[in-house]
Amino acid sequence: MVTNVEKHFGELCQLFGAYARKTARLRDKADLLVKEMNVYGDTETPNLRYGLKHFADQLAKVQDYRQAQVERLEAKVIEPLKSYGTIVKLKREDLKATLSARSREAKQMQQLERMRQKNPSDRQIIAESDLQRATMDATRTTQQLEETIDDFEKRKIRDIKKILGEFVTIEMAFHAKALEVYTTAFHHIQNVKEDEDLQVFRSTLRPTDYQSRLEIVRANSGSSLNRTGSIKTMSGTLQKKDLKINSESNRRPMQFHENKSYMICLSSSG
Repeated sequence: MVTNVEKHFGELCQLFGAYARKTARLRDKADLLVKEMNVYGDTETPNLRYGLKHFADQLAKVQDYRQAQVERLEAKVIEPLKSYGTIVKLKREDLKATLSARSREAKQMQQLERMRQKNPSDRQIIAESDLQRATMDATRTTQQLEETIDDFEKRKIRDIKKILGEFVTIEMAFHAKALEVYTTAFHHIQNVKEDEDLQVFRSTLRPTDYQSRLEIVRANSGSSLNRTGSIKTMSGTLQKKDLKINSESNRRPMQFHENKSYMICLSSSG
């Protein structure tokens, strides 16, 4: 019985310890997730950033509950199972004492039997007296052992019920809190307004397109202005030439008429 409890309680202790360590490692990985979500959120559009930040906050809360879960497992489950190592050791010592008392009783019975065969009355009386003491010691020790074993059995049943009950309570408390927090996290991420973020995203693209179009317009305007300036220059030059020609033309007919008059006068005088 004691050996059976020692074996299986030891196995349970090791497995619950491994369970707690796995839970602690899960908590550490979730902390990395929280960190990455915050870093990623800083690079995103306003609504998505808000959703990611609050989602990460809720996930961090779950890890706080997970940390409490690990600590409670160690205190309420693992430590009580560990204590059974000491309990089993004490019960073994009690068992050894009982077996020793029974062994002494058996030896006394053998001695009495040998004395009876020899029939010396005084030795028989002494042997019977020793046997009575040995029997009383053995009876008392056996009774104590029975009580000890009975108490051990009661305690074992009570403790395993309590330990497993604590385990379930710890798990239920964690999952109840986690469900509540995860529900909030779900709403935060689902409430991200996609249309508003799309508008923000598109607006970040427009200034670049507008700038490109503006540069093209400016380039075209510059070319047009250059062409207009050239045309105006050419026009001005042509106008100047026309003015010069017109001036010369106005003067030349006068000279022609003067010459013609002179020729007429000459012909008249002849």
